[in-house]
Amino acid sequence: MKTYPFLFVFLLCIISAGADAQIDIKGKVKNQSSNRANNKVDQGIDKGFDAVEDGVKDLFKKKNKTVDEEQPEDQAVEEQQPEEKVKPAKDTKPSLQSYSKYDFVPGEKVIFYDDFSQNAIGDFPPNWNTNASGEVVTTNLYPGNWFKMLSEGCIALDEGINLPDNFTIEYDAIAYPRNEGDSNFEFGFYLYSAENPKDMNEGGAVPGNKGGIKMSFGSRSTYYAYDESGYTIGGEKDNATMESGKKYRLSFWVQKTRLRVYLDQEKVFDLPKVFKPGFQCNMMRFELWDSGIPMITNFRIAAGQPDTRNKLLTEGKLVTYGIYFDVNKDVVKPESYGTLKDIAAVLNEVPDVKVKIYGHTDSDGADAANLDLSKRRAASVKAELAKSFGVNADRLETDGLGESKPVAPNDTPVNKALNRRVEFIKL
Repeated sequence: MKTYPFLFVFLLCIISAGADAQIDIKGKVKNQSSNRANNKVDQGIDKGFDAVEDGVKDLFKKKNKTVDEEQPEDQAVEEQQPEEKVKPAKDTKPSLQSYSKYDFVPGEKVIFYDDFSQNAIGDFPPNWNTNASGEVVTTNLYPGNWFKMLSEGCIALDEGINLPDNFTIEYDAIAYPRNEGDSNFEFGFYLYSAENPKDMNEGGAVPGNKGGIKMSFGSRSTYYAYDESGYTIGGEKDNATMESGKKYRLSFWVQKTRLRVYLDQEKVFDLPKVFKPGFQCNMMRFELWDSGIPMITNFRIAAGQPDTRNKLLTEGKLVTYGIYFDVNKDVVKPESYGTLKDIAAVLNEVPDVKVKIYGHTDSDGADAANLDLSKRRAASVKAELAKSFGVNADRLETDGLGESKPVAPNDTPVNKALNRRVEFIKL
């Protein structure tokens, strides 16, 4: 026999209200749908109606919910782990146009990528080293695996990395306070030139012995730069904040002495002379303090600066890794704005040129599904170029090749990232 607990709640609320006031309950219920009065009886009836309405909604939710229902993206995060939870936070999914002032263009060649997809949940990822602790986790709202950093200390790439004059670093990040209810929380991210990359804590609070910069993110954004002699410049931006439990994209663009830092679509810092000429970054580390806990994924390092015009018009082929999509989705992500704007500028400069846009995927998933996904992604790129940047759609053809044309084996996160690309071929 089916029972409906919310009906009992409704009746109890009416009885409770009637016990405190000698009023015609029956008449009140009859007229409730048109006018709920502000007295104690009506408050009881309100509760009853609310309970009934909630019960009906719950019935429809249970009826419509399927096993394959996807979690909504870009909302509050809660780990699928029994220990700590990320507190709820309101969020609005950004649009491509919200990035209209975003000029970040990622490097041309991907040299490191880690989305922790090949790591077991609960393990510390093997490409990294630490004197603190951490583990790979999943969340209830954001897809994929995330590297959650715990305790206090440093976390860095295990072997360090020698980077050229021009490079970019990007990663998705979530942060929340170590102590519940604390509104002030930060984590550090350092770029520097180390004498010994195996020494994660070289230089301590002044990272590296040959210069670098330390930055913090969370309830505020700060930077402090150093050279061999010590501190040089510093600053902060109080309104560049991360809300607890919300996903952000952090991007760093180094061009010789210049560093630009972005938090989502906002340029947080633009420091033209922060590094000395000849500076070579070979070390980066996350610094964990007692205030904040970060989680990261899609950590990407790319070298060089795209020569879009030469590649597209002279060589006739442009391969880009700067157009982003969520896993198994065909919607262009807003952080692709800088790359799309760069490509559109070349196409609009030479209005007679026609191009064909090809989408490519890695080998994860079924061949047919990847082929269809690559075609839809190419079509989405065309649509954004036409709608957001004024490129004549008649000049753009599209197709998808799925996983059929890899440029690297599909055996590591780095190689898979190389295969996920968009190509523009001059016709």
